[in-house]
Amino acid sequence: MNKRIKPAGMQKVLIRRETISAYLFLLPALIFFAGFVIVPMVMCLVTSFFNYSMTEFAFVGFSNYVEMFQDKIFIRALMNTVLIVVVAVPVVTVFSLWVSSVIYKMNGAVCSFFRCIFYLPVVTGTVAVTVVWKWMFNKYTGLFNYVLGSAGIIDSDVSWLGDERTAIWCIILILLTTSVGQPIVLYVSALGNVDDSLIEAAQVDGATSRQVFWKIKWPQIMPTTLYILVITTINSFQCYALIQLLTSGGPNHSTETIMYYIYYQAFRLYRYGYGNAMGVILAIIIAVFSAIQFKVAGRKDE
Repeated sequence: MNKRIKPAGMQKVLIRRETISAYLFLLPALIFFAGFVIVPMVMCLVTSFFNYSMTEFAFVGFSNYVEMFQDKIFIRALMNTVLIVVVAVPVVTVFSLWVSSVIYKMNGAVCSFFRCIFYLPVVTGTVAVTVVWKWMFNKYTGLFNYVLGSAGIIDSDVSWLGDERTAIWCIILILLTTSVGQPIVLYVSALGNVDDSLIEAAQVDGATSRQVFWKIKWPQIMPTTLYILVITTINSFQCYALIQLLTSGGPNHSTETIMYYIYYQAFRLYRYGYGNAMGVILAIIIAVFSAIQFKVAGRKDE
């Protein structure tokens, strides 16, 4: 007689088959992820302990890391990067939340119009956006000098990108305008999914608009806020294209960032080991900032 498979055994067989099928479908993506993410990360960590250049590959231990924290340009780049993150992340988050709170209850066409306007810099090419901003900051023909100079607020020949006092703030301003599009779209969606019955019940009980926001809306959009904080932090730490296209780290390293300095050391001076060491430190810093955000947001969500 043929042995019948018990229901529990049949369930295990079906689960095993489904698991195998799922991993087979995921296999191409897993191979791509391993080949272009995991392997480069491991190679970056390993080669950071070597004097790795076009002509040399010698083990130097922690020498690259020691040199890094004695490098005044790296320290300046680290300070500039932290400044960008500290300014950009809260401003992007608060501004995006404010705009979304204003437009999410508007008519569908009006809300879509505003979302399109704010999201346009995101889908526009970085080079095109940067060219426009470079013209606006131009010392002789720029829009800022023309408008502010005509109004008598400033001299008409201010070099916005050529002055150490203003260059980094110009970079931050451009980064802000290109970073608010996605958070606004996400916040509008999150606010639209808040349960209206809870809001109506709170208003019936006499809750003010501020109380409704902090007690009902805010807890429900916390996961979206956490995602926006983490993504904006990572993007701010990885600020590179604006620096490359506008200032190349100048003047006098006032706009130097870690990402641009990694590029300069690895692909201009061919010091791959030193550049990889800075990449490892940058990854650790991003991980620490993200962990802090998860911890703080987790406490507020309790």
